[in-house]
Formats: sequence, structure tokens, C-alpha cells
Amino acid sequence: MISVCLASYNGEKFIREQIESILSQLSDEDELIISDNGSTDNTLYIIKSFDDPRIVLCKGPKEKSVIRNFGNAFTMTQGDFVFLADQDDVWKPNKVEVCMKYLRHYQYDCVISDAEMTDENLNVIAPSYYEAHGTKRSRLYNTFIKNGYMGCCMAFNRKVLDTSLPLPKGIPMHDIWIGNIAAYYYKLKFIDDKLVSFRCHGDNSSYTAVIKSGYPLLKQLWFRLTTAFYLPFRIFKKI
Repeated sequence: MISVCLASYNGEKFIREQIESILSQLSDEDELIISDNGSTDNTLYIIKSFDDPRIVLCKGPKEKSVIRNFGNAFTMTQGDFVFLADQDDVWKPNKVEVCMKYLRHYQYDCVISDAEMTDENLNVIAPSYYEAHGTKRSRLYNTFIKNGYMGCCMAFNRKVLDTSLPLPKGIPMHDIWIGNIAAYYYKLKFIDDKLVSFRCHGDNSSYTAVIKSGYPLLKQLWFRLTTAFYLPFRIFKKI
């Protein structure tokens, strides 16, 4: 069983196209969990209009945090495998098939794909997120220099999720934390397949993964140290 986790908030402009691209790849036994953080536009109406039993819509946390919103979705999952999805992207038709090949056949615990970067109309502006971002495949580089674990390109098994939860306070982002858990404790694989059309329109949270961080240098350092501090304890669930 596959659980897709999507955190929504005022995503009426793009969310229908994203949900369609996800549902077309799921079986009847799979689920799309959408945690909505109090949308005030037509997002909820669009989600409910699908009238699809695979969609599990739940209320997000009161604080306006994408980390806590995804964390809320994680607690609802029933699947053996978990995919992360942003509300404004579009999945390539072979995303689930390719990721499951690595997770099941090759028995990796976490897989991270490349993506094409597009404008809001899905016109390609950069053919490879890896190249535009300067993604490295070294876990030390990703922990201490520049993160390469982008959630919308990530899929992992239940072991990785169970070890990652609960999400510690003070981590910079949920996908950074999960990627580090997978890299240090399990088998993580970066693949070259471009399985997502990643919309770069300036309002989405993932966009900061490409452009220069808006956080001061000391804050960025604090995020890295916080992640590194929690990692040794997590496998024993001490913190």
C-alpha cells in the first residue's frame, strides 16, 4: 500500500492538476492524505469535488507551519511506502512506477529523483533540478553544506518514516530531517530520472531549495547543528 502525503494551504490555482497526476498512478488500495492548514480559498472545494475514496482529507495544525502540516499527514498514513507531494507540482506519469522499482525490487529504503523546473504554466526553465541546485550525493555535504533532500522528489518505506517521527522541534524542514535519517541509518538512492514538474513561482515553500536562503547565516548554521544534534539519538528514540 502506498500513502501519498500532501500539505495544502490556499492552493486553488494548481492543486487540481497535481491531484489528478497523483491519483492516476495509485491503485484502489492506496491513499492520498491531504492535510489542509485552514485554506480560505477554493482549495477544500476542489479536493472534495474529486469524491474519491482514496483521498483522506484532514485538518492541519493550528500553527501555519508546513513542517507541522506534513507531520500531521504522516500520522494518518497506513501505507508501507510513503511519497511526499507539494500542492503545486505535477507528477510525471511514471513517477510511482520508477520509485517503486527502487524501493521494492532494488530494496532501497529511500529514493530521491531529479525534477524538471518549470514556470507556473509548466514551461521548462531548467531541465534538471540537480544541476540548477548543485545537488551532491554525499550525506555529509547534505547535512552541513547544502541540503539536497527535496520532499517533492522523495519516496521512502515505513521504517524511514517510523524512525523520523515525531519530527523534532527546531529542524529546518521535514524533508531535510527525513532525508538525513534515511542517509545515515538506511539505504538512500539518488536517481537521475526526472519524475516531477517542479513549479517555481515564488510562493511555494520548495522554491527556497533553489534560490538563496532568506535566513541569516547564523540561523542557517543553527539549523544544521540542530539536525546533526538530533540524528545520533533518533535511532534509539531518545529524543
